[in-house]
Amino acid sequence: MKRGVLASLTLLLATVMPLTAAYAESTSASGEAAAAETVCLQCHGGQAGRLGAPVSPWRQSIHAKNGISCHDCHGGDPADFAQAMSPERGFLDVPAAAAIADFCGRCHVGVREDYLASAHGRARERGPHCVTCHGSHTVQAATLELINAKDCSRCHEFGRAGQIKEAVAAVDARILAVERDIAAMHRIGFATRELQDELFNLRNAFHRLFHTVDVNKVRKETEDFSRQLDFLDGKIAALHAELQWRQLVGSGVILLLLAAGVLLLLLRKTYADEERGRKEE
Repeated sequence: MKRGVLASLTLLLATVMPLTAAYAESTSASGEAAAAETVCLQCHGGQAGRLGAPVSPWRQSIHAKNGISCHDCHGGDPADFAQAMSPERGFLDVPAAAAIADFCGRCHVGVREDYLASAHGRARERGPHCVTCHGSHTVQAATLELINAKDCSRCHEFGRAGQIKEAVAAVDARILAVERDIAAMHRIGFATRELQDELFNLRNAFHRLFHTVDVNKVRKETEDFSRQLDFLDGKIAALHAELQWRQLVGSGVILLLLAAGVLLLLLRKTYADEERGRKEE
């Protein structure tokens, strides 16, 4: 009897495991990459006043969370104290206000392009730049909360900014919902790298749109982003359908194996009864 149960369990594991295996990816679900402790951080982290001030805010920033450190913006040699601020190693000091868009735009190319073409960008020194809204070292993930009456009203009435925020709110909420759905599918074992990359590119393009500060353009292009999200929702729905199929097949296999186990026990009992009957004769 024990041998029959063991055989049934072995068959169960061999059949169900391939159906429910987690196809985990090599990267973490969050995609975060901690920044290395450079000589810049070692030196400035131990200083008081303005020289040490950037370190703590940077550690809480989206840049630090994604492995973007001092030298990625300011250049220099992050592994050599003597060359950390050497112009020969590409060190760049704090940019002037008019040069900030070009400074940040080395990475944020599309945003720079739309910003410079906007009313904000055309004003340059007389208008807001990247640091005005995002800060310098305490940069956080871009959200709709950056568009608010308190900050925007420092320079002008909130009216047009409020219209832009209202126009993009629904799509922004959908992007967050899709992000949660993709993370959930990743946690239960689906390969989601392609979906994560598609959403990453969509979000970046969507956030780039804010910097045009053109209400009509924002309203028009928001509709296109909504259609792109429909496409992603369809892909996620297909994964949900596959998950349901896996669960259905897995449940069916388990029921069949349980039935087979019961049948084996009955056959074994019948065989034992027959053996006893022959011995008694």
